[in-house]
Amino acid sequence: MALMQSNMQLEKGAKAPGFSLRNVVDDKVVKLSDFNGKPVLVIFMCNHCPYVKPKLEEIGRLGKEYLGKVAVVGISSNDPKTVAEDGPEEMKKVAAKFGLRYYLFDEAQEAARAYGATCTPDPFLFDKEHTLVFHGRLNDALNPDDTPKKHVMREKIDAMLAGKKIDEWFLPSMGCSIKWKTMI
Repeated sequence: MALMQSNMQLEKGAKAPGFSLRNVVDDKVVKLSDFNGKPVLVIFMCNHCPYVKPKLEEIGRLGKEYLGKVAVVGISSNDPKTVAEDGPEEMKKVAAKFGLRYYLFDEAQEAARAYGATCTPDPFLFDKEHTLVFHGRLNDALNPDDTPKKHVMREKIDAMLAGKKIDEWFLPSMGCSIKWKTMI
């Protein structure tokens, strides 16, 4: 495991890079354009990461609580040849357990590269025009054993939905590195 912080590749106000990826929940292809006119929370995540595991319940709750208001989209870009637990079949089990509607498999790792995702979890919040308003942590529990006291993403979503300006738009997340495919 290589511990990393999220990096800032997309600047505030950047447009969300498009994607077209398979949703392991229903085996259908999901595109960013499917959410036109709706805010989107894109979370680069995986199954095995000890930094993601304690946040899965919160990710599931966000999806349920903001249903119809914000699309919560998990994307796994990890190479399952590196960590078998991050493959589509295991992703499907995690999605079912935590009630995830969208858990997409980025097999070619193109979405992670386009967003500049570096760790898991690495969340990006986009408004209804798919403009980046916040990149950063889900909560203030940065270590796996920490108990969250501040639900950062929930605060940012509520501010965005209320039409308030988000001043502190980048608060690095922390987690395992994305498991990139090895180039031969």
